[in-house]
Amino acid sequence: MTDPTTASADTAARDEWRSAFSAVRSEVAKAVVGQDDVVTGLLVALLTGGHVLLEGVPGVAKTLLVRSLAASLSLGMKRVQFTPDLMPGDVTGSVVYDAKSAAFVFRHGPVFTNILLADEINRTPPKTQAALLEAMEERQVSADGETMALPEPFLVAATQNPIEYEGTYTLPEAQLDRFLLKLVLDLPDRDTEFEVLRRHSAGFDPQALDAAGIRSVLGADGVLRARADVRRVAAGADVLAYIVDLARATRQSPSVRLGVSPRGATALLAAAKAYAWLSGYDAITPDHVQAMAPAAWRHRMQLQPEAELEGVTTDGILRSVLQQVQVPL
Repeated sequence: MTDPTTASADTAARDEWRSAFSAVRSEVAKAVVGQDDVVTGLLVALLTGGHVLLEGVPGVAKTLLVRSLAASLSLGMKRVQFTPDLMPGDVTGSVVYDAKSAAFVFRHGPVFTNILLADEINRTPPKTQAALLEAMEERQVSADGETMALPEPFLVAATQNPIEYEGTYTLPEAQLDRFLLKLVLDLPDRDTEFEVLRRHSAGFDPQALDAAGIRSVLGADGVLRARADVRRVAAGADVLAYIVDLARATRQSPSVRLGVSPRGATALLAAAKAYAWLSGYDAITPDHVQAMAPAAWRHRMQLQPEAELEGVTTDGILRSVLQQVQVPL
């Protein structure tokens, strides 16, 4: 039998963490206008230990968004501009000779942080992109026969421009699969863009977050404790079967060359658990699955070439799948 005192303490802690994560949205909104869904996606990734691919044209506040999130959670954050001449050691670190100690030492790269902003990740060659694979999957870096753990929590937020392809390298499927979510930052509507201009007119400086008044509402330890609580969110057999049916439906679509894999199904399960937790639920429902399916699956599907020529999109396929697959009662 569960001790009522322990259960009460667990509930209080859970409510406190949920309240803190809700406050993160308010803190980020002090600097970024109108990207609530993307902020939610980043929080889901943090709560599951996943990584995020941010896609949007230049100027939609991708960098500012990540910086604001890190500031509101007191997490370390570093930015790397990915370029064609970037080497793997520029990301992970390298062994160098230290004249003082007359020995070779490992100089840590920018990947040794809590949140790594990999800006325009598709502008660097595959060799450097691959340098991130071990870090993203294993949470460690190997160099000179030694393995060094990365700090926790660890999140890679990689950006790419959806309309510029000259001088870019397509991300391989193995690397795309390392991203829990692909979040799309659309251009703002008129009212949101007006608010952006109003803030800048009033003196807002995106380089000075301190002046924006962003306060820290939770630290790294709180994120890890909340992450452990998310793992306890329940998933009924009917909801698990629903995720399986959705994944299988993507593979059966005539417009799809490569559907969602079992790894993609587990990614959606993890994202749905975090989304349910953030929404105040202790068990996931079909609504939570439907809410996270586009972000969790849009980058895990490949369309038939003729379907792409006809203007079919993965988001369109997913909308159709969500409409057709029977929802459990």
